[in-house]
Amino acid sequence: MTHAPEEIASGASGGGRLIYRHGLLTRLTHWTWAVALFFLLLSGLQIFNAHPTLYIGKQSGFAFDNSVLRMDAIYGPDGQPQGRTTVFGHSFDTSGVFGMSGPADSPAYRGFPAWATVPSYQDLATGRVVHFFFAWVLAFTLFVWMVSAIAARRLRRDLLPTGQDLRHLPRDIADHARLRFRHDGRYNVLQKLSYGGVLFVLFPLVILTGLAMSPTMNAAWPFLLDLFGGRQTARTLHFACMLALVLFFVVHIVMVLLAGPVNELRSIITGRYRTRETAPAAHVVSREPRS
Repeated sequence: MTHAPEEIASGASGGGRLIYRHGLLTRLTHWTWAVALFFLLLSGLQIFNAHPTLYIGKQSGFAFDNSVLRMDAIYGPDGQPQGRTTVFGHSFDTSGVFGMSGPADSPAYRGFPAWATVPSYQDLATGRVVHFFFAWVLAFTLFVWMVSAIAARRLRRDLLPTGQDLRHLPRDIADHARLRFRHDGRYNVLQKLSYGGVLFVLFPLVILTGLAMSPTMNAAWPFLLDLFGGRQTARTLHFACMLALVLFFVVHIVMVLLAGPVNELRSIITGRYRTRETAPAAHVVSREPRS
């Protein structure tokens, strides 16, 4: 997820220089986050299915309705059950996906379908165990990356947009809309903003809202509930962060495919990335770059 261009490694064959773009720690944290987020998403949907409704406020309503999202099943006009998703008071028929899914002769009445949860069957206890384990993996990996990035002074160099970057923002947006990508191994301003948003906004927010839902953490850090306006609001924000991370993942994969999947995957697996700048042949630099 974090790409830090490093020392130029070679300018051998093929139309461009081969640079050492990602250090070992960058590659390890990238794939650790990928695995952790995969299991966090699927186990989180399992937990959500235990009560597939989100609220704003300190409590869920019985005498009042403060829900912002609800997935359930109702009987339709034809007398047959159908899945229903209600968002801010607007209801949609989502049979087969949300609220009711599975085979027509034996439907399952649940928020998200079986294929989208870990485990696939309804099991809140196992879902919580998986979710908490990978939550700690995510948090610990973020801590290690932050310490390393601060020690190596990479935050300002690689992720903080400069004034020149921001001035070029409209041009970069237009270039991406035309599928014109820069292949020099450096971050453009859109990458800096998106990666920075994930690392410094979404990751901390998803961790803090998760802690705010824990009764144990409420006793230790009671200010978290006040910070997020109550446990129900924290749960809704937690879900919203998940949606934002899924959107980031989809855009990230699309950009990798459009920019050249072989080159991009090689860079995040081996660290080496081939630019599209022509250069005379040179020897390979064997020095391992900073992670």
